[in-house]
Amino acid sequence: MQVSSEEILHIANLANLNLNEEEIEKYKKDLQDILNFANVVNNAKLDGLTETIGANESCNVFRKDEVIESLKREELLQNAEEQQEGMFKIPKVI
Repeated sequence: MQVSSEEILHIANLANLNLNEEEIEKYKKDLQDILNFANVVNNAKLDGLTETIGANESCNVFRKDEVIESLKREELLQNAEEQQEGMFKIPKVI
């Protein structure tokens, strides 16, 4: 499939781009190269290949979820400029 200047202009219009002639030719060549490569990938021989999910058999290792002691509320609030009902009080933003 050959890419035309009209198709590049249509894509540029969708992206709200203003292209000059030099840019149109550059993008036309670049898009044609991308489509040619996609065609090579589409035509790759897959005979004898089995389905794979990933490149290796590694899996995520997660640490055990444990409840641990946290700081006391009073310790957390000791440097607060203002407190209200055991929470930080901050100035209104809006």
